[in-house]
Amino acid sequence: MRRLAQCLTMAAAFVGVCLGLPAGAEEEACPGLVASRDTLFSRAALHQDEVGLTFVGHATFLIETPQGVRIATDYNDGTHPPVTPDVATMNKAHSTHFSSRPDSAIKHVLRGWNPAGGPAIHDLTVQDVRIHNVSTNIRSSGGATEYDGNSIFVFEAAQLCIAHLGHLHHTLTPEHLKKLGRIDILLVPVDGGYTLETFDMMEVLRAINAPLMIPMHFFGPPTLNRFLASAREHFPVEFSNTAAVTLSRATLPKSPKILVLPGH
Repeated sequence: MRRLAQCLTMAAAFVGVCLGLPAGAEEEACPGLVASRDTLFSRAALHQDEVGLTFVGHATFLIETPQGVRIATDYNDGTHPPVTPDVATMNKAHSTHFSSRPDSAIKHVLRGWNPAGGPAIHDLTVQDVRIHNVSTNIRSSGGATEYDGNSIFVFEAAQLCIAHLGHLHHTLTPEHLKKLGRIDILLVPVDGGYTLETFDMMEVLRAINAPLMIPMHFFGPPTLNRFLASAREHFPVEFSNTAAVTLSRATLPKSPKILVLPGH
């Protein structure tokens, strides 16, 4: 296990170097607002007010709670953590956001769409985490609207509310925002085309107004940099030197901020 942790830590550092963080990243390194974790994908001891978050890649994060519950977001056959999560959430837009044959050892598989039609409805408590969803629409391959094909999943643990926007294709209505409620950490697709155009995504970020926003779904530095150029007009941007961070209410920024984790 120690050898695996060391290899994963080295791999994370290698990814950061290969991707090439935007200019100035060294000067903007995260100044302790979110504490780095020593290893990735480990059941490292968390305090009761802490949640572990690791950016696995694309739209997949591993969320770990104080009682050891592991959640993988947008779990799919190509991008998933090298440990079996207790819960996997998925979305429909592309095969890079779901698996048709998820690991049978996963206790709870939550699809963000309802195969029978209508919105998916999830409200599940697993030990110390509550997971629920807010349904949104997606564009079909022909450009038509496919209603309720995506879910914004919300994870409540350790007095934190973490929202994953999934494959969001439109801005949010007051009803969406009311269902979401208070969001502390927002996981944001920032590709600017496959999901929501950057200008509209900024509207979503300002509407939710989460203290901490973490980009995902950006494929590489050029796409990320394009998003950050727009984001800096509204929010300060910081960079973490590891893909794994520890989150708590006590360390949330006082005003909305973007934190970039290594990966793509």
